[in-house]
Amino acid sequence: MLLDFEKPIAALEAKLIDMNQLASESDKDVQAAVKALEKKILALKKETFENLTGWQRVQLSRHPDRPYTLDYIYEITSDFIEIHGDRTVGDDKAMVGGFGSIDGKTFMLIGQQKGRNTKQRQMRNFGMANPEGYRKSLRLMKIAEKFNKPIITFIDTPGAFPGLEAEERGQGEAIARNLKEMFTLKVPVICIVIGEGASGGALGIAIGDRVLMLENTWYSVISPESCSSILWRSWDYKEEAADVLKLTAKDMLTNKLIDGIVKEPLGGAHVDIKWMAGEVKKAILTHTKELQKITPEKRIEQRIDKFCAMGVVNE
Repeated sequence: MLLDFEKPIAALEAKLIDMNQLASESDKDVQAAVKALEKKILALKKETFENLTGWQRVQLSRHPDRPYTLDYIYEITSDFIEIHGDRTVGDDKAMVGGFGSIDGKTFMLIGQQKGRNTKQRQMRNFGMANPEGYRKSLRLMKIAEKFNKPIITFIDTPGAFPGLEAEERGQGEAIARNLKEMFTLKVPVICIVIGEGASGGALGIAIGDRVLMLENTWYSVISPESCSSILWRSWDYKEEAADVLKLTAKDMLTNKLIDGIVKEPLGGAHVDIKWMAGEVKKAILTHTKELQKITPEKRIEQRIDKFCAMGVVNE
């Protein structure tokens, strides 16, 4: 799938394919032109992806080929064992989690999971968790705490499920309880936004010692489309809303709302999933090593202070 801003690059790449075919049957002059075109394509890619607007990064975060939570888990762990159910209502397929080993160390890995095709998207509810999904994630976090294993959460959701049945089962209470309990977990907690980070649906598994974002992701109290529909009574202003919301990784780091950015390959995470998973793995191991040097009491104190400092204005 090509996004609008990628079309000029795609046009040059198509031309390059034709020239490569011609170069194999032609002289050195054509080969020189091919190399010049390759340099031009690389320069255009760098210029395009280094200067993406907020809305363009939102589009990249939703790319259908972008790696999801389970893609990362299966790439970076050797023996992932998924744990199901919240022991109250059922097993929410939009929220996945379980134990897995990374370089011989055991972690609890939890995250929202979207689907690749229509059937999977229906089963996963488009990555929008119900209350039982948040209760399952909290159950897994408590298991990790019991066995003293670090927790990694992968955030990728358009929001918590807004259906009537979710509200009847206590959606707000489930997310609020997660926020409260995550502040006092005694084990290291690292949260990584790998796609969409929308509202309380994202925040419900995003209270951690380190909060990281991949380069082409977004994190905000509301999506650009919803913001546009509220402020302008139309979705037509979603691009303006994306800029005003300051929802990109760079904006979030500038405003000290996250702790770091994980770089993506040129073109987005979907271009090279193995490389991207390797970068995520490096970030996890680096931050875990730092956090394990700190006592649980100090980690909890720093975690609380970090979030309490957000939104404070000194006049």
